[in-house]
Amino acid sequence: MKTTITFLFFPLFLFAQWDKNQTPTYPELIEIYKKLDVQHAEIELFQMGASDTECPIYLVVINGAQDSLKTFEKARAKTTVLINNAIHAGEPDGVNACLLWIDEWIKKGKKTSNLPVIAIIPAYNIGGMLNRSSTSRANQDGPAEYGFRGNAQNLDLNRDFIKMDSPNAKTFARIYHALDPDVFVDTHVSNGADYQYTLTLIHSMKERIDPGLDRLMTQKYIPYLTETLQKKGWDWSPYVETMEETPESGLQAFNDLPRYAQGYGTLFHALSVTIETHMLKPFPQRVQATKDYLDFLIGWAQGASQGLEHARSDAFRRDVNKAYYPINYELTSKKDSILFKGFAHEYKPSQVSGEKRLFYDRTKPFTKYIPYYKTYQAKDSVRIPSGYYVSAEATEIIERLKLNGVEMQQTADRTEKEVSTLRILKFESGSKPYEGHYLHRGVEVSEQTERVSLPKGSVWIPTNQSKRNFIISVLEPESEDSYFAWNFMDSYVQEKEYFSAYVFEDAAAKLLEENPDLKKRFLAKKQEDAEFAKNPRAQLFFIYQNSPNFESRTFNRLPVFKVY
Repeated sequence: MKTTITFLFFPLFLFAQWDKNQTPTYPELIEIYKKLDVQHAEIELFQMGASDTECPIYLVVINGAQDSLKTFEKARAKTTVLINNAIHAGEPDGVNACLLWIDEWIKKGKKTSNLPVIAIIPAYNIGGMLNRSSTSRANQDGPAEYGFRGNAQNLDLNRDFIKMDSPNAKTFARIYHALDPDVFVDTHVSNGADYQYTLTLIHSMKERIDPGLDRLMTQKYIPYLTETLQKKGWDWSPYVETMEETPESGLQAFNDLPRYAQGYGTLFHALSVTIETHMLKPFPQRVQATKDYLDFLIGWAQGASQGLEHARSDAFRRDVNKAYYPINYELTSKKDSILFKGFAHEYKPSQVSGEKRLFYDRTKPFTKYIPYYKTYQAKDSVRIPSGYYVSAEATEIIERLKLNGVEMQQTADRTEKEVSTLRILKFESGSKPYEGHYLHRGVEVSEQTERVSLPKGSVWIPTNQSKRNFIISVLEPESEDSYFAWNFMDSYVQEKEYFSAYVFEDAAAKLLEENPDLKKRFLAKKQEDAEFAKNPRAQLFFIYQNSPNFESRTFNRLPVFKVY
């Protein structure tokens, strides 16, 4: 039983009055939720695991049962909305908005009869929240003080959902799969252009989501969203990511890769949304817009729960019948249009550089149609196997698969299996680190059937499971956010043995003499490739690669194997 104490929340922190330009510190925020947990049986606070600091990540569950096991069982059995706040701790609108929502819910009598399970991560980026100032968000209008975008490791946690370099991401995976949310919301504040909207939203790229969920969004969610928000005085726009410098050049739909919170949720067929309030609107106004959107979303999830649950179940069933998985999406040139409320832009001399500079004239608002590029097309696709083997030594990969609730079976002994091996033919890497990695792009792979020896502790991962899209996304090396792309297999694309030219010259000549086919291919390459013809080292390496001396069994072969 929870004990009753004098409830100090509202006298201490007047978040019922949303026009204040303050957001709580991390200790203040957790103290508020601890008091709510004690005072209200319907509100539970759970310590869920490690963060990037000494402070744990908490989860608040509203309308749950009275112990953690029953709470999470109830969440999985009932429509559940998960809200993630302060992933960028300098963007705290969601922190305040959730407190406002709870305040209003309590004052209205805490109706729970048809309420979805509402789960809130009060502050995800704790290291960033503790790094508090009033200066790091140079473009943002309030609050008076706020946290920092990077976490204690200086990672952007909204790029970490696949690579999982932070303790935060590992705890998030535990939370996410314990709840299996039907709706997932990540709260942010935008950067970029100026325009009239306070509220912009990122919805899952239509090509990435199941057709049934797409229909639910376009036919049931979007019309109700627009109507409901207009009644509260808000217009909204898709997230303003411009084609060129200003919105009038056109907007483009956001490519929500799995590295992002929203793209991660989409892998598991959650209806995923990112709230992006406009940085130049006053903080209290942004908070109210965020709160009103959350109010809409919770009400919509309550009314649409049966259709949403069915759409997700159908999506998982459809997955099993797919033979190929599309990857590497690119924005097409297909142009739609959207009615947009912006401000006229002009150029004038900069007082700093003397060169022309952009400015938006708020005395000249406009409402007009602008181009909207929202169609993506997959450049590639991969054939989906019945399962994958991951070799035991790939411990970082296996750990991340386990953290994401992937079903797998571990081999008890060393075993030999006939599999399709994956060899890297080509890839490019960035010249500068990106979030602690040199991300690989332009990956090309060859597959061939081989018999391999799998050590004890290797894992078999069937694709006939609910984590199917996640599994394919991370294990297929050509995928944009694969574990190969994020450098977890770099040691496998480095040669370990070499040759000394002065020693190998005689062996190479003998190999050409004894192998007419090799000699024919060698001479043809010299004829066709001018650079090769001028490069003695490249010529020796060609022969070496085609000799018994070359490490052909392991060269560029990844520790991931497919079985069809």
